[in-house]
Amino acid sequence: MIDLSSELGMRVARRLESELIIWLTTVRVDGTPQPSPVWFLWADRTILIYSQQNKQKLRNIAQNPKVALNFNTDPQGSDVAVITGTARVDPQAPPVDQLRAYVEKYRQEIVDLGATPESFAQSYAVAVRVTPIGLRGF
Repeated sequence: MIDLSSELGMRVARRLESELIIWLTTVRVDGTPQPSPVWFLWADRTILIYSQQNKQKLRNIAQNPKVALNFNTDPQGSDVAVITGTARVDPQAPPVDQLRAYVEKYRQEIVDLGATPESFAQSYAVAVRVTPIGLRGF
């Protein structure tokens, strides 16, 4: 678990609650890092991400569960936060349309995609749960 009581930790905790996008970096079998912007929900001290099936990030996680997550910086390159952790597919997670907090957070973005929470849940049916283990930033 990461320490959210430090100055950096409190700043990251606020961002985990408010940001819409976090970058998930997985690693391909050949060692190539693969960053992907994803929607997420901070819940139970884990980061919950939903993915479409058969995506490279899922194959990467299956062969190497070590991941990194980071937010965009401010325009001057400050407000850096990098979270390292382990990722796993979570078959016990509810479908995204049954997570009120997720639907409320991304309601407009789901509409902007031309979807409903139900159709979005059908498309993004694979839950990935990241357990943070490290934090660095400035």
